Amino acid sequence: MTAAYARALAIAVLIVALLAVPFVLPAFGATFWVSIATEILIWSLLAASVNLLLGYVGLLSFGQALYFGIGMYGVALSINAWNVGFWPALAIGIVAASVMALLTGVFAVRLTWHYFAIITVVFSLIFYFAAMSMKGVTGGDDGVSFSPPPVLKLGELELTLVDATTQYYVVLGVVLACYVLTALIVNSPLGLAFKAIRENDRRAALIGINVYRTRLIAFVIAGALAGTSGALFAFFGRYASASYMFYHVSGEAVVWAIVGGAGSLLGPLFGAGALIVFRELVSTLWEHYLIAVGAITICVVMFAPRGLAGAWNDALRLAFTRIPDEPARRDAFDRRNASEGGEAAAIIEEKR
Repeated sequence: MTAAYARALAIAVLIVALLAVPFVLPAFGATFWVSIATEILIWSLLAASVNLLLGYVGLLSFGQALYFGIGMYGVALSINAWNVGFWPALAIGIVAASVMALLTGVFAVRLTWHYFAIITVVFSLIFYFAAMSMKGVTGGDDGVSFSPPPVLKLGELELTLVDATTQYYVVLGVVLACYVLTALIVNSPLGLAFKAIRENDRRAALIGINVYRTRLIAFVIAGALAGTSGALFAFFGRYASASYMFYHVSGEAVVWAIVGGAGSLLGPLFGAGALIVFRELVSTLWEHYLIAVGAITICVVMFAPRGLAGAWNDALRLAFTRIPDEPARRDAFDRRNASEGGEAAAIIEEKR
């Protein structure tokens, strides 16, 4: 068994486990945890938007909550104002977040390092305070509630989000589609351009990559992921609130991405899952559980800088990499030297 095969097997097991959640957890009397699993999937998508920028492009954004909130309001306001269905409302939320990401990204991606982080916070605060002041439209802190339309209606068959199992599978389907799309992007030529810019933007520009345009594309894609997360969370909570546009929501997503493993596809899912489960277990016992979350984050940064996913990949690589014994290494070294010496002698003889 190779490391790649073991990794593929682990992903298959993870998918099967996710599909079994609505049946396994209630069987153990843990029906409440189905909703927690749904929430983990939604928040992991927000962390994935941070991960796309931080892990693949090298840009740390504290403004993803803005697009999360826009996605929420796109769903809530379109349902209340136009009485649209589930899928059109979801699409409106995603498109609205993507447009907002494009408008703000035009200015934001001109900057890098801490300047980029600062301007994303500034944009988030601007629109947060704007939403708080427009209570007639946004509802401010109280938010805007709505009744979610059916997901599917065929004759007498009607699937609604009132059923926790239907809600879970709808969220799972959308989230998995987003992760698959992200995997296709980061493994495409565009994804290679992302990584080249992350490693050295000046060298990337020298080989013909348009750094500004590539960063803008990544920023818009990340905004769309955050908007999808916000739209799903609006359906999950049946409301939209300006409080979710505040930058502390972005800060949580950054922590999830770092703990899970920035630069790995499933790192955000692992990070969000681990810390949200930790929150649910510890928050009822200790009011200041966030101190422990901070300590966990510091330990991960210090001792496992590649996060949970990175530690898993390292463990697989160590387990399935055969280390040759000393005689075998010595023989391989002698053969390589002999081969290189023969090639050098042939070159010298040819020149003569």
